[in-house]
Amino acid sequence: MDAIEIFGMPQSNYVCTARLACAEKGVQHRLTPARPHTPELDSLHPAGQMPAMRHGAVTLFETQAICAYVDRAFPGPALQPTDPLGFAQVEQWVSYINATFQPVAMVQYAQSYYFNRLPDGSPNRPVIEAALPKLEKLLGIFDKAVAQTGHLVGTTFTIADMFLLPMMFYLGKLPESAELIARKPALSRWSETHLARPAFEAVIPPPMPSRG
Repeated sequence: MDAIEIFGMPQSNYVCTARLACAEKGVQHRLTPARPHTPELDSLHPAGQMPAMRHGAVTLFETQAICAYVDRAFPGPALQPTDPLGFAQVEQWVSYINATFQPVAMVQYAQSYYFNRLPDGSPNRPVIEAALPKLEKLLGIFDKAVAQTGHLVGTTFTIADMFLLPMMFYLGKLPESAELIARKPALSRWSETHLARPAFEAVIPPPMPSRG
């Protein structure tokens, strides 16, 4: 059967998560770079967003759906537990990351360095400063969550970890968030360990645009 095709920009943390699921499962995939609201994504996603996926006659959109398909459709290591509690805990963390962490860590904080800059091109310091107390609290929650086993759920690297890891990759490159992470020993170990995974190194995002 055809290789999985992932559509979206490689810098997107969600595109990275979808690709990471393929790499962890040992599933061949190719990336087709596509910006939101371009014909490629408009044909696959009702809102023209990324990522989207094509696998033969199968098309899917939304990162969690793509990851679940990769996990269920192919042989290889399980990306989420099969027991009811473990499965629910993965869903719990994915929902929390998407609804609570992403808006603060990526939309409010990181994008104020890369995209939502001031007219002179400098980072949007007021927005960054407003995000930091919330970001510190959220990082503390994840620090506690991974302290016991080095994973968000159980003792294996799951889809829940895959949603968090690309965000931590970007946060580790920005000054305030890198300092906040360094103060969280369990989360620092988690990041260092999983950023070194061969699967992540195979899909590591390219640099964001210059911060100016």
